[in-house]
Parts: sequence; C-alpha cells; structure tokens
Amino acid sequence: MNPFLFRQFRRLETNVHELNYLFWECTQRCNLSCRHCGSDCFTSAKDQDMPLEDFLRALDTIPNPFKASKAAKSKSSAKNSSRKDNIDRLIVVLTGGEPLLRPDIEQVGKEIAKRGYYWSMVSNGFFYTEEMHRKLMAAGLKAITFSLDGIGENHNWMRGNPKSYDHTIKAIEIAAKEKLLDLDVVSCINRRSIGQLEEIYQTLMSLGVRKWRLFTIIPIGRAKDDPQMHLTNEEMVRLMDFIADKRLQKTPLNVSFSCEGYLGRYEEKVRPVRHFCHAGINIASVLIDGRICACPNIDRDVFSQGNIYTDNLFEVWENKFQAFRKRDWARKGICAKCPQFRNCLGGGMHNWHSSPDGKTTIDELSNPLSCHYHRTGGR
Repeated sequence: MNPFLFRQFRRLETNVHELNYLFWECTQRCNLSCRHCGSDCFTSAKDQDMPLEDFLRALDTIPNPFKASKAAKSKSSAKNSSRKDNIDRLIVVLTGGEPLLRPDIEQVGKEIAKRGYYWSMVSNGFFYTEEMHRKLMAAGLKAITFSLDGIGENHNWMRGNPKSYDHTIKAIEIAAKEKLLDLDVVSCINRRSIGQLEEIYQTLMSLGVRKWRLFTIIPIGRAKDDPQMHLTNEEMVRLMDFIADKRLQKTPLNVSFSCEGYLGRYEEKVRPVRHFCHAGINIASVLIDGRICACPNIDRDVFSQGNIYTDNLFEVWENKFQAFRKRDWARKGICAKCPQFRNCLGGGMHNWHSSPDGKTTIDELSNPLSCHYHRTGGR
C-alpha cells in the first residue's frame, strides 16, 4: 500500500479504535523457565490466578453484538432471519504464564464462548495432549499459538527444560491436523536459532503448519543482559532476507515478521501490511492484578490505564488509552528528528520501557529500546 494511503488508514483505525482483541493474563504460573521471558514467570507466581468471575464481570461491560443480534433476530420476520450474527466478533486471548496450568481452563473457554466470543490461547504446548485438545475444542477453542524457538536442544535451551521440544512438536502436530482450529506458530529468533531458520521452516512444513511468525527480543525481563538473545545488525538483515525470500516463494507456509517495529526498505517484504502497532488501537489486556493495558508485553507501570476492580473496562477503553492513540510524546531521543517518524511513530509500544532508576511517567521516557529501521540499514 502507498505510504500516504496507509497513514490515512492508520489514522482512521485509530479514531474508530474498535476493540478486536482482548488479552487476559489469566495466570503468571508457568511450568518452564524461559531465557527470554518478559514476565519473569515461575511455578509459584507472586500474584494468584485471577478468579474467572472477576474477568467475566469486566468482559460483560463490553457491548455484546452477539446478544444484541440474537434479540433482534428473534423479533425479525422470517425473511430476515438469515442475517449473520455478530459479524465483527471480539477475540479473547488467554495468556500467561501458561494458561493450561489453570484447573478451570475448560470452564473459562465455555463461559467466553457462551457469550458469543471467539477465544484463543498462547501456550508453550507442554500439556497440550490429545485429551486436552478434545476438551478445549469442545469448550469452543478457535485458535492457538505455540512457540518453537529452535530445533532440538536449541529450543530446550531457550525453554529451560530437556523435554520441551518433544512436547511442543507433538502439540503442533495435534493442532495442525484440526481443520476447525487456526494454528499459529511463533519463533523467537536468537543467536543460536538464526542458523536453524531453514530447518525450522522445513519442520513446520512437514507438520502441515500454515502460519509462522518470527520475532526478535527487546532487552527486557530475563533477556535484558543476555547477549545470546540479541541478534547483531548483520544477523537481523539475514533474518529479514530469509523471510522476504520465503514470502516470494508463495509456499503453503505463510512466513512473516512480527509487528515489532518499522523496517524501512523491508516493509511489505516481510509482512502482509506495513508496520502498525495495534496496541491500544484494537488491542487491550486485563493483567493478572486487574490492571487494564494493551499488549501484555508493554511496560505496565508506565502505560496501564485503569483497573477492572475499580473501573469499567469498556469505559476505560473508550475514554483513555490516549498515549497509544496520539504518539507525539515519542518524538524524543533518537526519534526526535527521524524523517521516518510519521511512518514509525516510535515503533511498537512494547519498545518503550522505564529506566532502571524507576522513573515511570511517559514524559520521563527517553528512547525506544531498539530501532529496527537502523538495524536493518534504513533505506
């Protein structure tokens, strides 16, 4: 798309700010100890799992087109009874931690589906067995994302468990065979996995996967001071060239780069559309302690907008999130005089984090943690 037209599209989307994805950080407990975890999750988390009823009360503040359309349909004449219900469905995404550690995960899915919403899950796949698959499909699961961060020991090294790779491959195999499930595989590319790109690609092809998203690490959480997590600029370009080449081949496996940041000359070569951070535009989240934010990877101390225990979730969505929708505050540091700011807007919102000295206001942010535009050679 022409850059000017895309900016107009982005402005329209921002003005409308339709809520399409609601992430729920339903647990911070996790059975693995991943090197790149931004949430620093452990088996025993500081915060207890949020009770399902608390999340449902927040979810029920959102105007529900499914219920409205059912009511209207019951009153309509027979000739209008074929009208499609809930055309623009909100998707609720369960994340964590590891959502499958919740003992009530089936009930969670059923309650969300009962309200007419699609629901999906981000999982490490360790507990995704055939039996679990059947239970979740019966509970209305529509989509799932698994992580594959390398082949064999490279994946296990990332995940901190010698059995993780085998469990993940089995989970992907089960999900890939399910025609009613939208499967997405994501890979965190680091200095060990950059040499396995083709092998990962061929493995996913053999399993029948149709979507593969690749992303890199920004220096937060456990990955902050781990040099093996961070690609060099040359390796970053190598990754971009790999994705661009695979997209030109038009194979059954759709390969793309994540929405991390603006890529200059690689825009539309590695993604279906140009860079657009939808956090706070189409994406919100309910965090483990009730805070309302956007993408769960965003600095929650700086950018949280309210709390479901004191605020109405939908009213917060409609009336707040201004820091996400007006990005002029990001014209600072390396972004201050960048000629690409109008295309980039400071990159992904998860790329802005408070400094180690604890400063937590937007005005005190100084620079994005990483600039993909410069890392990939600009234009």
